[in-house]
Amino acid sequence: MLILDSVYDLLTHIKEVQKDAIALSCESLLMISGFIEKNNLEIDDSVASALQYQDVISQQLTAIIEAIDSVQENIDRFNHSYKTDEDIAVDSMNKLQEKLSLTLGEAKDKKDRFSGKFANNHADEQEIEFF
Repeated sequence: MLILDSVYDLLTHIKEVQKDAIALSCESLLMISGFIEKNNLEIDDSVASALQYQDVISQQLTAIIEAIDSVQENIDRFNHSYKTDEDIAVDSMNKLQEKLSLTLGEAKDKKDRFSGKFANNHADEQEIEFF
């Protein structure tokens, strides 16, 4: 389904942006930690909270990615089911078309034989078959 494919692509983009943000957050956290270590600094409560906030943000971004993955899995399932059902429906319609074509051909043949039998009125021809 075209609309679901567009949604899927949009979610993929959002997921990639979230991953980039997580990578930047981790890199930033490492830089700050390195700076603190290098300068032998002690952190106060506000800096500790800021570092924790950065971790919380990364966790939330990861949760968003997990939610996107779940939605994408369901879209994949739906698309697979839809495609399978569509393929089954198309196959069934093709088989039905073949059967109807055969039936129509037989009906036309019987009509032609009936018309010939009726017009010629020969007793030695096949019996009249009705559809």
